[in-house]
Amino acid sequence: MPSPHPRLPLSRRGFLTATAGAGAALGLPAAPARAGTRRPFGRYGSPSARLTPQTLYVDPRGRGDHTSVRDAVAAATGTGRTLVIAPGTYRETVAVDVTRTEATWIGASEDPRDVVIVYDNAAGTPKPGGGTYGTTGSATTTVQADGFTARWITFANDWLRADHPDVTGTQAVALKVQGDRSAFHHCRFLGHQDTLYADSTSLGVFARQYFSRCYAEGDVDFVFGRATAVFEHCHFHTLTRTDLAAAPYGFVFAPSTAGANPRGYLVTGSRVTSEAPDAFYKLARPWVPSSDTTARPMLTVRDTHLDAGIDAAAPYTDMSASFPWQEQRFAEYRNTGPGARITVPENRPQLTRAQAASATRETHLGDWQPWKEDC
Repeated sequence: MPSPHPRLPLSRRGFLTATAGAGAALGLPAAPARAGTRRPFGRYGSPSARLTPQTLYVDPRGRGDHTSVRDAVAAATGTGRTLVIAPGTYRETVAVDVTRTEATWIGASEDPRDVVIVYDNAAGTPKPGGGTYGTTGSATTTVQADGFTARWITFANDWLRADHPDVTGTQAVALKVQGDRSAFHHCRFLGHQDTLYADSTSLGVFARQYFSRCYAEGDVDFVFGRATAVFEHCHFHTLTRTDLAAAPYGFVFAPSTAGANPRGYLVTGSRVTSEAPDAFYKLARPWVPSSDTTARPMLTVRDTHLDAGIDAAAPYTDMSASFPWQEQRFAEYRNTGPGARITVPENRPQLTRAQAASATRETHLGDWQPWKEDC
C-alpha cells in the first residue's frame, strides 16, 4: 500500500506490544521455560509417536523432523499435511504454494508468543539479483493454497524505517494470505506498514478468510487487501510514531474489494486500541489499486469497541481523490467507545437493523463454518 510518509523512521516499541516471550528476533528475551520443556510438541505427540501419518514436526533444536518451517513446508507435498511447530523464533521466509492444500500449522505450546515466524524484507529492499521485492515479495509468510489453517502462531515482519532511511518502499508484510477457506485462530500479526495482507490469488477469485481471537498491530494500512475476510473477537492495535508530530499517523484497514464481490471485510465483536494520541488514527481508507480501478472497497465494523486513538469526527479518509471513501462500501453498526462516537453523522454511515441482519459471518462465508473448529 502507498505510504503517505515515506522515509520516516520508527522505533522498535511497536514490537514490544503484547509480545513478552516472542523471541530474540523481536528484541525480546527468549520465551520462558515451561513445565513441558522436555516435550517440545506438548500434547501433539512427537516424531516417534505421530499425531497422524501426515504430520511433520518442526523444532529449532533438532528434536523434530525439520529445524525450519520452510524445510518442513518443502517436504509437506500434496494435501492435508500438518506441521506441529515447537517454541522458537524462526527467522526465515516461507511460502505455501497452491498445490499444498488443506494444510494445518499448530503452535505446539498453544501460546502464539512462543512460535514466531519473522523476517525483515520491505518493498524497497534490494533483491540479490537486482530490483526490489515489492509489497508482495516483502512478505515473511505467503499462503496461496486453499484450506489453510493456523493456530497459536505469530507472523511478523520486523523491518524498520529507522534502520533504512534510504529506502522509500516501506511496506513490510508479515503475512500475505490468498487462499480460499483460510482460517487463523489465536494468531498474532506484527509489523508496521501493511502487516496483514488478506487478499486473493487473482481479481476474479473471491477468497474467504476467517480470523478468530487474533491480534494485529501496525500503523499504515496494516490490514488490507481484497479478500472476503471476517475478523471475529480480534484485537487491532495502532502504534505510536516518534517521527510524526501531526495526525494521521496511519490507518487500520485498507480494503480493495472487487466491485463484483458482494462481501469484503467484516469486523465483529472486536476492539481497536492505540498507543498514539487521541484521534491520531483513521479507522480506514479505501484502496483502489491501479490494477483494478473498478474495485469498490467494502468494510463493515460492527459491535466493536473503538478507543480514543480513532478520529471519531472523521474516521475515514481517501487514499486517492479519484476514489472518495463516500462512494465505497463503508458502514458501522452498534460500535462503542470514544472512537465510535458519532459527532458528524455523514462521516459515519450506519447500517439499519435490517441491513445488519445480513452483515454476519454466515452471510460472508456461506457454507464454510470455520468457527466450529475454533478452540
